[in-house]
Amino acid sequence: MTLNFCNWGFTLILLPTSPPMRFSKTGYTPDQLLHLYKELITPRLIEEKMLILLRQGKISKWFSGIGQEAVSVGAVQALEADEYILPMHRNLGVFTGRNIPLNRLFAQFQGKLSGFTKGRDRSFHFGSKEHHIVGMISHLGPQMALADGIALANTLKEEQKATLVFTGDGASSEGDFHEALNVAAVWNLPVIFVIENNGYGLSTPSHEQFKFNSFLDKGPAYGIEAVQVDGNNILEVHRTISKLVKEVRKNPKPVIVEALTFRMRGHEEASGTKYVPKELMEHWAKKDPVENYEQYLLKNGVLTEQLIEEYKAEIKADIDTGLETAYAESLPEFKLETEVGDMFQPFEQEVKTPASESKSDKRFVDAISDGLKQSLERYDNLVVMGQDIGDYGGVFKITEGFIEKFGRERIRNTPLCESAIIGTGLGLCINGYKAVVEMQFADFVTCGFNQIVNNLAKIHYRWNQNADVVVRMPTGAGVGAGPFHSQSNEAWFFHTPGLKIVYPSNPYDAKGLLNAAIEEPNPYMFFEHKALYRSLSQEIPDDYYTIEVGKAAITQEGEDISIITYGMGVHWAKALSEELKEISIEVIDLRTLSPWDSETVAESVKKTNKALVLHEDTMIGGIGAEVSAWISEHLFEHLDAPVARIASLDTPVPFTKTLEENFLPIKRLKEKVIDLNSY
Repeated sequence: MTLNFCNWGFTLILLPTSPPMRFSKTGYTPDQLLHLYKELITPRLIEEKMLILLRQGKISKWFSGIGQEAVSVGAVQALEADEYILPMHRNLGVFTGRNIPLNRLFAQFQGKLSGFTKGRDRSFHFGSKEHHIVGMISHLGPQMALADGIALANTLKEEQKATLVFTGDGASSEGDFHEALNVAAVWNLPVIFVIENNGYGLSTPSHEQFKFNSFLDKGPAYGIEAVQVDGNNILEVHRTISKLVKEVRKNPKPVIVEALTFRMRGHEEASGTKYVPKELMEHWAKKDPVENYEQYLLKNGVLTEQLIEEYKAEIKADIDTGLETAYAESLPEFKLETEVGDMFQPFEQEVKTPASESKSDKRFVDAISDGLKQSLERYDNLVVMGQDIGDYGGVFKITEGFIEKFGRERIRNTPLCESAIIGTGLGLCINGYKAVVEMQFADFVTCGFNQIVNNLAKIHYRWNQNADVVVRMPTGAGVGAGPFHSQSNEAWFFHTPGLKIVYPSNPYDAKGLLNAAIEEPNPYMFFEHKALYRSLSQEIPDDYYTIEVGKAAITQEGEDISIITYGMGVHWAKALSEELKEISIEVIDLRTLSPWDSETVAESVKKTNKALVLHEDTMIGGIGAEVSAWISEHLFEHLDAPVARIASLDTPVPFTKTLEENFLPIKRLKEKVIDLNSY
């Protein structure tokens, strides 16, 4: 019988007419062959048990890797124990291959406290620093950029180590795939990209995912070596990856490994496999990686039926013991302080004061550059990345001259790929570095949004891995830059637990808060208003210093109205105060938006009894909505008027000056203050 491979997207080697699996034990001792066999049957036996438990309702979901075990096992056994590996749904063999205690693994599957995510995430969405494993998130592609960052850290430390990351044929359609491969190629990173080509992305066959016949076609386009292996042949997988790993350790470079395999069960059990032609299932059943390798070892006298029974009895006993321990553990009890406390890596800020009284007049842009420079001097494990930040010095010249002082390894010009660079920053952190990532404009962060809100923000809560990454965001309107270079998008991140957000309004705060953000081992979004870069200067300390995060500043005291604002709004409020001298306005500069300083706001409103929340961002869903709601809820008895809000129009930012001036709230601010004062 023949199959039309175009219908399923497989190359000819995957058709029923393909030759039988051929094993070669050349170079392997009997003990090594048996070790691989034992490692191969371990995930299979666990899976068989999990499928029983799933039917019994004792676990809620299962992503089966039956039929694909040889890829995981061959890959993990080719690495050293301290080399990072980044698995996906169907890579149970990676976790067992790194000798993770089965009771903890099963506790993870059951949502128990002794699992790796304390019941906060399921299945394989976790990592373990102890075992040098970094787990995936459901979005599939982002883990490849993390592998880039981990490998970059190894390169910077001059360690001869490889990093291996898994992805699937379906996930290769995502932009993260392209970005990660491109960065790895450009930077010669020692990453092995293992693509498990099982012919389907859930139910979508390969020919509906891509046009090419093989991932071997991808390599030359990126300038990357690409090899193909029979993913069901444990010896071929292990031998090939072992050889490649040795090569990239000595000569850092990325490599694509396409592992041809097949998923014998549904994407997850509930989805089934009815969409797969019967003939295709029958073909791949004959290529079962466990049965074929077992028969090969029996035929060659390496394995005996007695050994098979002994191995399986031992593994099943370990499974039963692990399950017994995991089942004996109760589900986690909810503790508010634990849930909230685990959002960030514990850190107690110690505010740093300048070492001398030396001061200089610096523009806002110079203060940012100064802080970044002094942080690079303070932390030799700090890496700065961004588009055009190298010889060009960045579009705003903040990193001008940095390459000469710190070198190209630490001041890294990047391709245009926000997602990969933010992910690379997180990977650097996982492997012992700090990272500052510059968005050329805050607007462009949309291309890296997933990495920020789903990786940076959630990773410590999920499995206790911090994200020591600061994302710098040149932001704001008033410079005639139009809809795609002028947005105020801080509210997008304000709604995301796990991120800290800073938005300074002056050079002194900009330098001190940037230093503080870099110092803390947690993820920061650091907003810098472009219109303030060269229009505002201030005498600030020359030495390194930090400012307390989460503490607002009273930039002007008053008695009649409290204006709570940040960024450019501070300057608008103070200018209006000079104009309306008959109204005593108190101006509160939040400076830190998350966490924001409700205590200082409360003290001010209790004094003035009237509050106006002002920001440049658009009105609906802005940060002002949260602040005004909090004031109304907690300070109602102190108010002599409803809490007022004023913000930009709920439209994109227009380009033409006359339109932009009326988009911003400046012209409407005066009337709003007068109305509130006379209420």
